[in-house]
Amino acid sequence: MRILGIDYGSKRVGVAISDDTTTLAFPKAVLRNSHTLMGELRATVEANGVSEIVVGKSLNLDLSDNLLMEDIRRFAERLHKETKTPVHFEPEYFTSVEARKGETPPALVDASAAALILQRFLDKRNNSR
Repeated sequence: MRILGIDYGSKRVGVAISDDTTTLAFPKAVLRNSHTLMGELRATVEANGVSEIVVGKSLNLDLSDNLLMEDIRRFAERLHKETKTPVHFEPEYFTSVEARKGETPPALVDASAAALILQRFLDKRNNSR
């Protein structure tokens, strides 16, 4: 069982995946947000035995939904329909900023942000057990 993490953006979509024990998250890819995105994600879900998907919930500092959140909700609904896989939301706070720190190559920032989102989800889930 693996869980897919997604950092949705209007131009690029970061993708991360968990290990088989759903303990650790790893950056996987950065995909262009284009007409081929859903097919690429569906193929990733099928090829990796993904049982759940976590999408970053984009919020303002006052915890209200930001302007991108409406697009994210539509994307998550379509992703659920296309993959027949449960989709969860995990609040994302400054994940792209955090991903830029250190030695992350610029081309992988979005995938690293997706890994941070997924890791937070995994930590919460595993700590509640």
